[in-house]
Parts: sequence; structure tokens; C-alpha cells
Amino acid sequence: MSTIDMTDAPGSTRAVARILRPIRWRLLFAAILAAAGGALVLVPLAGIAEIGRLVLGEQGAAAAAQARLWHIVAVSLASLFMGLMLVLAAEFAAHLADNRLTHGLRMAAAQRLSQVPLGWFTARASGDVKQAMQDDIGTLHELTAHFFTTAGRTIGAMIAAAAYLFATDWRMAIIALLPFPAFHMVFGAAKKAIGTENMNRFVAGQARIENAVVEFVNGIPVVKAFGTTGKAHQGYRSAVDAFLSVFLDFTRPLVAPLANANALIAPVAVLGVILCFGTAFTALGWIRPIDILPFALVAPGISAPMMLLGFIMHAVANATGAAQRVQALLDTPVLPQPVGKSACPDGIEIRLHDVSYSYDGVTPVLSGIDLTLRPGTVTAIVGASGSGKSTLARLLLRFFDPTQGHITLGGVDLRAVQSQTLYRHVGFVLQDVRLIHASITANIALGRPSATAEEVAAAARIANIHDRIMALPRGYQSVVGEDARLSGGEQQRISIARAMLIDPPVLVLDEATAAADARNEADIQEALARAAEGRTLLVIAHRLDTIREADAIVVLDRGRIAERGTHAALLRQDGLYVRLWAMAGSDGARGATDLDTKTC
Repeated sequence: MSTIDMTDAPGSTRAVARILRPIRWRLLFAAILAAAGGALVLVPLAGIAEIGRLVLGEQGAAAAAQARLWHIVAVSLASLFMGLMLVLAAEFAAHLADNRLTHGLRMAAAQRLSQVPLGWFTARASGDVKQAMQDDIGTLHELTAHFFTTAGRTIGAMIAAAAYLFATDWRMAIIALLPFPAFHMVFGAAKKAIGTENMNRFVAGQARIENAVVEFVNGIPVVKAFGTTGKAHQGYRSAVDAFLSVFLDFTRPLVAPLANANALIAPVAVLGVILCFGTAFTALGWIRPIDILPFALVAPGISAPMMLLGFIMHAVANATGAAQRVQALLDTPVLPQPVGKSACPDGIEIRLHDVSYSYDGVTPVLSGIDLTLRPGTVTAIVGASGSGKSTLARLLLRFFDPTQGHITLGGVDLRAVQSQTLYRHVGFVLQDVRLIHASITANIALGRPSATAEEVAAAARIANIHDRIMALPRGYQSVVGEDARLSGGEQQRISIARAMLIDPPVLVLDEATAAADARNEADIQEALARAAEGRTLLVIAHRLDTIREADAIVVLDRGRIAERGTHAALLRQDGLYVRLWAMAGSDGARGATDLDTKTC
């Protein structure tokens, strides 16, 4: 997912508003509770000041003064207790709202991702999806659980303190509160000094590190196999080095202004200002020395919530960017589904009518493809790398829709067929295998959760993986990634079993053995031979010697059909297929096992 441009301030505000809409009233309620609590917590400081004024200003006080003293003590203690309870209730309410929002966003994101075209994932790094699904939603915690309550406490304390101090002496009140607006001015200038470009680079740098980590972890088996440890770390190191430069550019303008801003509202600084001006006002006869005490006690009490508010402002800026990325994920266009009842294909013949496709809307990957897959036949797609073979296969699986033309299954446009109906008719085994962190049974039954244990085992036998599963510590209940450590070829056979359990009449094989070693390749070829029996096959061929017996071979060149025919007919044409066959040479016959005379 591309990084969201944070220069659009109104856009960022709208994104945050949309994200917080389900819990905005809960957050407002929490902020009001926190404001009341913040105001009440300051009452004991005012009470101490009043006790000091009462005792020091009225020596030898009468019984009435003593009664007033105990009244001040009682009110102060009750206010402190009530204030702490209200702050606690506000934090509890904010965290409940945050929990509700987090659950809702993750459920909404998961639902959205289940509806987007499968081709959407191929254009994005897994680290980007993880950042939005997990990291960014977690980052919103600072905004929802802490910012509003902290802001409420600060505002409540400021209002209560200002009211009390202005009631005592308006001139000293202005002096005592002056450091706090000065703090906001310096802090605001520091935020502007960062610049939107530095903020964008900072967020992009974090995303790059996420992607580098994910790619390195996923590539560990290849690293071990080929001994390229130093090169494998290079991507991560370059991402970290680049982020260091960005981080310094991001923080350098902040260090001095933030230090100055925090120094302005430090309790000792506020107290120093009050004592200096209080001494001057006393010398001028404007105020009694005893009347300085309320300002010396209450005004520094505002510093703690104000400093906390300033501290979390950076986290709020990060949360704003996270809200934009999460909202962008939630706004991802979904794969259009037919409204109402899904059309039912009449048969399993697949036709491509003048199909073209472009990933970027400008550069065509496929152009003018006309092709028919007749029931019970094997059609092989061959061509040089980048000729559009995998794109063609993914269009049949509706990972995305053609930009021109249409594809029909049993005479029905794929756009009019529900995804569940489509995948009951068309199964697939792709080169890039994905298993979930669950039991072997759950992985095989992913497309048909209601399958019995016997049906799962039968599919595994067809896929030539049953014996390997039974050798695992807990058999079919072994969990992938824990007590089920599977090689790439074994994972591929699990995916074949998954397709066999659905029992589709049409099967798409996209270079299913391209990354397998010799032993696993033979096992996979044997499994595919069983899976292919009685089915319509579309085979994306990596090894030309495996498709010699196909009913039809389609040669793609730069996204167009250059040639088509049987193996023998294409050899007689002496065209592109012959050149591909010649380039394969002896490399195309490394002991591969043909599926059978009717497949590949």
C-alpha cells in the first residue's frame, strides 16, 4: 500500500473523524469526566493555599475560623477522592471505547480484505498490509485511549485554576498563566518546523523497514540454500540506514524547541515567574505577601497535565497518519459481486472474448485474447517471462477483471458469478503457496470447512501427502509453523489437496513445480496427474517437455497470442514455439514425469 500523503490537512482531519465516528460520543463523555476530575484534583492545592492564608493571615483565629479550617480540609479531601475517581472512570471509558474501535476496525479490515480482488495482494508487500491491519490500528490507541482524557484533564485544570486565580487577583493570574500559552506557541512552531515532507519520509521509512523485515524472514530458506547471508541482510541494512537519515531530519528541528517549550512550563519555572513578579507586586503595594501563596501552589499544578499533553502530541501526529492509512485500507475498492442470486453456469466451457488487461490502466499486459477451454481438454500456456502467462491464469480465477472484453464460464460472464460459485467450478494450484497458522486439516479444508476427516484424508492421498502428514507428531492436527515444518514442495501438495477437496471440474495450474527440487517435483507431478483425471486443465508451463501431449498449446508473446496448436503442429510451423523449445534444450528434460497422455 502506498504511503498516504499527509500534506492534505483537511483530508487527514476527515480520515480521523471517519475512524472515530463509532466512538465519538464515548470519547466526548470520557473527556468530560476527565475535565471534571482534573478540576477537582486541583482543589486540595487551593485548599492548602486557603489554609495558609487563614492561619498566617489571621493569627489567634476564633472558633469560627477553626471550623472553617476543618471545612476546607473536608472539601479538599472529598474533592481529591472524587477527582481521582472521575479520572479513573474517564480512563476506563476511553479504554473501553478504544477496545471497541480496535475490534471494529480489525473486523472491518478483515471483511474488506476478504472482498478485494485477490490480485490486489500481488501488487502490495505483506509488510504494508500488516502495518495497516496491526501496527496502524495499534497506533490509534494513543489517540483514542489517552489523548482525549489527557486533553480533558488539561482543559479542566486550566479552567478551574484560571477561575480561582482570577478570583484571587487578576494581575497575578495573568502572570501565573502566561507560561502556558507561550508553551503552545513554541510547541506549535516546533511542529511546523518538522514539515510535511519530513513527516511523509518518516512514515515511509518506517514502512520500508517493516517490508524489509518481512521479506528477509520469508527469504530465510533461500538464504540458507544459496549462502547469500550478507546480501540478504543488505536490504534491511539499507532500510535502517536510510531511516536513520530521515529520523535525524525529523527530530533535529524538534530538539531545541521542545526543550525550550518544556522548560517554560516546568513547575520550578512557573514558580520562579510567580515569585519574581509576586515580589515586585508586593513592593509596589499591589498585593499582600500572603496572597502570593495561592498562585505558588495552584499554577505549578497545571504543569503536569500540560506537559503530558505535549508529550503525547507526537503520538497523536503518528495516529493521524495511521488513521489515514487505515481509512485508505477500508476504502479499498472491492471486487464487484452480482446483486441478488448468482448466475448458474450451464456447463464448464470457458471462453475469453477479446480480453485485454492493464495493471496501471496504460501499459497493456494482455491484448485481444480469444481463447476457448473445452471440457475435458488440456490447454497449455507458454511464453517468455513477462509475456502475460500468469496474468491470463489469474483473470480466469477472477483475481481481477479484464479492462476490456469478458470471460464466460458455461456461457455466463464471470462478473455475474458469485466468487463462491466460481471457485466451486474452477480450482487452482499456484506457484506461490500460502498456508495459514492452523492445523493441517484446517489448511486442507479451507475452501470446504464442512468436510469430514475421511474426505480430507482422501484429498491428501490424491495429493500424495497423506504419508508425510501421518509422520507428523499429531498427524492431521499438527499446526503449520509449530509441529508441522513443511518444505516448499510439501506445502505445494497441501495446496493440491485443498483444491481436490473442493473437487472442481476445471483446474488452473500456474507453474506448480517451478520452485521444487527433483524429488518434490516428481511427487507433485504424480499428485497433479491424479488431480487432472477427468478435468479441464489450464497449465502455465515452465518446462516445455511436460506439455507435449496437451490438446492445445497457446504461445504468448508480449501479451498477445502468437501461435496455437498441438506440440507437433507448432514444431512444423518453425515459429516462436520452436525457438522456445530450442532454448529449453536439454534443460527441458531433467527427468520430469509427464502427468499422463491427456495432461501435461
